[in-house]
Amino acid sequence: MEEKKVLIVDDQNGIRILLMEVFGSEGYKTFQAANGKLALEIVRNDSPDLVLLDMKIPGMDGLEILKHIKAVNPEIKVIMMTAYGELDMIKQATELGALMHFTKPFDIDEMRMAVNNQLKGKAVM
Repeated sequence: MEEKKVLIVDDQNGIRILLMEVFGSEGYKTFQAANGKLALEIVRNDSPDLVLLDMKIPGMDGLEILKHIKAVNPEIKVIMMTAYGELDMIKQATELGALMHFTKPFDIDEMRMAVNNQLKGKAVM
């Protein structure tokens, strides 16, 4: 079975490193991007199976990036990461095809389970 690929898009280095460690140890191939431009290059070149996408990124925001990801490949699964209180943006993200969102600071185990459920096709426990 081919290794599943997870792209982490966040302008905070600490969050990218943490999530890369978590999902790397789950057996996924991880990619990271600090901005939309780089994220979309990775989407085009490596077609990740799932993208963890921060809503607030300088330059191109999460919604903009989400639109571009879905334009490149609608099959790519996207989970948003948001700051508290971005409800209107969350609604838009869902309409654009995001599966779910986690509010920061998120529970890393919950996020790990959600990603595993999406990528390993397991029913949610």
